[in-house]
Amino acid sequence: MRALRSSAVLVTLLAGLTASAAATGLPPVIAPPPVFTGGTVRAPAVDAVIGERPEIWRGARVVRGRWAVVVGGRGAAPATLADLARRADRASRATVAILGLAGPPRPLVLVPDTTAQAATLAAPAAVSGLAALAATDRMIIEPESFARLTPTGRDVVLAHELTHLVTGAAADGRTPKWLVEGFADYVGHRDAGLPVPVAAAELAADVRAGRAPDGLPLPGDFAAGAPRLAQAYQEAWLACRYVAGRFGERTLVTLYRESMRGDVDAAARRTLGMTMPELAAAWRGYVREELS
Repeated sequence: MRALRSSAVLVTLLAGLTASAAATGLPPVIAPPPVFTGGTVRAPAVDAVIGERPEIWRGARVVRGRWAVVVGGRGAAPATLADLARRADRASRATVAILGLAGPPRPLVLVPDTTAQAATLAAPAAVSGLAALAATDRMIIEPESFARLTPTGRDVVLAHELTHLVTGAAADGRTPKWLVEGFADYVGHRDAGLPVPVAAAELAADVRAGRAPDGLPLPGDFAAGAPRLAQAYQEAWLACRYVAGRFGERTLVTLYRESMRGDVDAAARRTLGMTMPELAAAWRGYVREELS
């Protein structure tokens, strides 16, 4: 049974994005830049994947991008699958640029015809409320939710999930959840061109109402059905965006890499020259400044 990583982009997280986009110190000593093995993320053999669930993939359509391979159900429009392959290739380029990969990831993207089929492919993970989720060697699209996203939202989702695929941090059990999801959202949003108050619409509303966050989100804040789920992802994204803006993107990547060893406090001191309480305090000020 395939262990799945949680999607960093829920439909509830992108609800504000969908609506809004339509309407409108001294530098620390930094360790050598980390190297992720993105080029080793390659699509498994398509025939083998189809053979795992022949009842879902009978009559499947296969579209190949430059790096990505997209497998769609027989009800999928070829133009839709071709568009998804182009977007997945774009996500591969984004991860190469940010993570300094040895080569572009070659993801397999599965697009079943129905939510029920997506649930079968994702089991034992749940797909309710998800636009997409990542497994060890593939991404699974929840077709109904994904279809409701804007084009920009789709790019954010794919880059986010591919970041999980490439780095493996979402499944390592050591990297803090806020950093896992915030970093993946940083990759997804980096070239999206959305103003911060649009991309973080729910959190912006809280800040304007005097409910600014007082601490980085905890693991439970990312659970399906959590009352401030959208805000948790937005808070995590802004924490990573703050680090990249103040210290540089390479330093953010180094912090992420170092934190995968299991001690984010030590990683913050080494890469940022800050303790975690100091980072949290600086982040709180940054959130107010960006969203007030």
